[in-house]
Amino acid sequence: MGEIVLMSDPRVAAIGVQECGEPLVDVRRSVLLVDGSRSDAEGAFAHLREGVLERLLAAQTGLPDGVRLLVVGGYRPPALQARYFEEYAAALRALNPAWSDDEVRVRASRYVAPPEIGPHTAGAAVDLTLADAGGRELDLGTRTNAMPEESHGACYTAATNISARARELRQVLGTTLASAGLVNYPSEWWHWSFGDRYWALLTGATSALYGPCPLPRQGGSQ
Repeated sequence: MGEIVLMSDPRVAAIGVQECGEPLVDVRRSVLLVDGSRSDAEGAFAHLREGVLERLLAAQTGLPDGVRLLVVGGYRPPALQARYFEEYAAALRALNPAWSDDEVRVRASRYVAPPEIGPHTAGAAVDLTLADAGGRELDLGTRTNAMPEESHGACYTAATNISARARELRQVLGTTLASAGLVNYPSEWWHWSFGDRYWALLTGATSALYGPCPLPRQGGSQ
């Protein structure tokens, strides 16, 4: 496995954003399966940039028979992203009081992107897994959003401390999504993105397509 570039890496922050203005759209209006267990009052979790959804729909057609994508979460308001990051960073700081602020930031970014970088705030990232034809979630080795500490590192995409079947399913998920143009965050097998700064760095794009954006008003144009 090659170098893992974390969201806290200065090279990610150095990528500029040329906002394309593409709208956020509601994934629940598509044919994709959506896990509503993490829904919020405004339905923010089910929104993605139009181009990301188009690529997920293309990826869906490339999956084996009887296997479907299951979207767990997409867009995240900046304030919520900041709260998640600070809460996780505070927990790490409490467990590791000798760590410097920089070390805490780097370690926290394995699991939650720094607010100013977070691709979820741009509608560019999606947390997802696989399900069977009946919509039942398949076992890819850990739950989605499993912390590195609780999973003993099994949340890393290339982890070896999972079953052979889980590795096989991760390979299916990864091959399909990569073929559709998305990139993975290697410390989270479920996290894939397109058009954000992290995607730009990994693909060599000169700039990101999407920056932080507001959620459309309910009843407004999608």
